[in-house]
Amino acid sequence: MKDLLITIARGLVEDPSAVSVTQDEPAADGTIVFHLTVAPDDMGRIIGKQGRIAKAMRTVMRAAATRQDAKVMVEIDD
Repeated sequence: MKDLLITIARGLVEDPSAVSVTQDEPAADGTIVFHLTVAPDDMGRIIGKQGRIAKAMRTVMRAAATRQDAKVMVEIDD
């Protein structure tokens, strides 16, 4: 799951080396939270106009998690 998020994010940004993802321990309900961090200049590329790209990334991650019977959330940190 973490690798999927990294691959998606690196394809969108100008500085792929600045992309990092951390993963929290699963919550009581089993939800895993991924924290995506990118270079400040690439923040707009990750979020997109009106948050469309961020929403699409979250949708892809939820779909991948459903195939593995898991719950995930993606947070974009600055």
